[in-house]
Amino acid sequence: MPRKTCLTPKETTTQNRDNALLFESSEDSTMETRMCEMVFPNQTNHYGTLFGGHALELMDKSAFITASRFTRKAMVTASSEKVDFKTPVKTGHLVELVGRIEKVGRTSVTVSVDMVGENLLTGDRQLCARGKFVLVAVDPDNRPITL
Repeated sequence: MPRKTCLTPKETTTQNRDNALLFESSEDSTMETRMCEMVFPNQTNHYGTLFGGHALELMDKSAFITASRFTRKAMVTASSEKVDFKTPVKTGHLVELVGRIEKVGRTSVTVSVDMVGENLLTGDRQLCARGKFVLVAVDPDNRPITL
């Protein structure tokens, strides 16, 4: 008689978690995207805080990923709406970018992006920036297409 393989609870949990990573759990999972990045000295200004241009780049990247995962189409940034910088992010801190689908149009989506700074030593977190980005679905010739 063949021997049965027995999994410990820890192995079972790890296996289930690993399998869950490969599949979307629900439609809502594509409505939000999270990404993290460490702030290094080459990304900061002369005050030792995250350069605003780099913060905008990270926010645009988050919006692009969020829109692309939601639509499963080629997307380009059409505009960024009011971006508010609330608190500076210091060298050595972590930034978490949370992109959320806000509005879906005929050819475009609006994505809100929050950038949260985190001090890795204390765990303190603060909202550092918030903005909205409009992305448009395009064909191979970069013409808008219906979603």
